Amino acid sequence: MPKPTIQDVARAAGVHPATVSRALNPALVGRVTPATTRRVEEAAARLGYVPDEFGRTLRTRRSRMIGVVVPDLGNPVFPPIVRGIEDTLRTAGYAALIANTDDSAQRQEELLRTLTARRCDGFIIASSRRDDRAVVDLVNTQTPVVLVNRLMDTATAAVASDDAAGMRAAVEHLVSLGHREIAHVGGPEALSMTGVRRAAFDSAMAAAGLEVSPELICAARRYTADEGQRAFEAVLARRVPTAVIAGNDMIAVGCYGALRSRGLRCPADVSVVGFNNMPLSDFLDPALTTVAIPQFDIGTQAAQLVLDLIADHPPAQRLVPVSLMVRGSTGPVTCV
Repeated sequence: MPKPTIQDVARAAGVHPATVSRALNPALVGRVTPATTRRVEEAAARLGYVPDEFGRTLRTRRSRMIGVVVPDLGNPVFPPIVRGIEDTLRTAGYAALIANTDDSAQRQEELLRTLTARRCDGFIIASSRRDDRAVVDLVNTQTPVVLVNRLMDTATAAVASDDAAGMRAAVEHLVSLGHREIAHVGGPEALSMTGVRRAAFDSAMAAAGLEVSPELICAARRYTADEGQRAFEAVLARRVPTAVIAGNDMIAVGCYGALRSRGLRCPADVSVVGFNNMPLSDFLDPALTTVAIPQFDIGTQAAQLVLDLIADHPPAQRLVPVSLMVRGSTGPVTCV
């Protein structure tokens, strides 16, 4: 049987075809009364009518798709961010195309080319580096681009957690417990997030009158547990601190492993602080003290920013407040 047309739906609902088009277009919510919209939707469902999205794309020059590029979907911090993005985009009639780079600059470049060929209306990128030529080139084409928890030197729209405030709270918490020998295991140095958190660590230590020892600083090559363990084991081989602040919660999990491998206890021997408050961080043993970032809210704000850019609003950068979640992985210094 022939596929039902918009004219068929209009006849069944007793309205003009243009009314059907508006009623079934998520981007035009509110243009048709709720009663008429319901009548049109019921007629469309009864007839099995499906809007021609390809034809709509050709007419409007909009695909109503947003490319969402993340570095590692295996990192528990990203699913809530993606959920916030998807929920906000869906309400506005957009769909998200999710791409995972595996922390590879080459793969990111390939994915951006693929998503551009799919005619994405905009991009939300959580995998950019400080000097990211592929992202800069994309921004220079006037394509709407929003960065998530990453900043670049260009005036690009971005949503980031207030990492400086979070690191300051973490250092102050440890100092209040009597810690003076505080290590920091950061992430890849090419990422702006790593630089912001390291600079904030140095500043907070100086404010507390404490020296940052090079022996207690190490950078993980990736924001992963295995890299966190490798980096903290390198620190422990040089000198054992009384506390460590990890660049993120996955690195903190690696710090737990490094302590166990040397027969050290957390927090009796070394307190551990993470960053992000990833899901299930409170189920670790001991439960992880961490700087909580509102992951879902970051996603919703990033989605709203890309929609604003599509609507020709100027790019904006937003810092989202954070809070310190004190749990069992930190405690007072037991010996000096």
